[in-house]
Amino acid sequence: MKDDSWEVLPKTDPPRTPEPRVVFARKTRLAAAFVVAVVSDLLSAVVEFVPPLQWTLDLVTAALLFLILGRQWMILPGLVAEAIPGLAVLPFWVLVVGSIAVWGVIKPSGKQSPQP
Repeated sequence: MKDDSWEVLPKTDPPRTPEPRVVFARKTRLAAAFVVAVVSDLLSAVVEFVPPLQWTLDLVTAALLFLILGRQWMILPGLVAEAIPGLAVLPFWVLVVGSIAVWGVIKPSGKQSPQP
């Protein structure tokens, strides 16, 4: 008598353990982002009339904020606003970090893709 109740399953890999990472609390990351934003806005007022330094400062600030806060796309409008001549004296970086602190991550609106 032949028993056909056996089932062959694919080999499964052992579950991966995540590599240890230093995870900062949200408040710590926001505080660091505010420090970067304030320093950048203060330096921005000083180097306003030296465009290459201004652009470099804005790119470094945007990169630091991306590193500290993650993929926050609200940083890009701040970068665009800082690139407009004469507007760099306004505290756009502080406003960007403040908006991220208040509203958090921008989530796409609309239909969600169905779950498989």
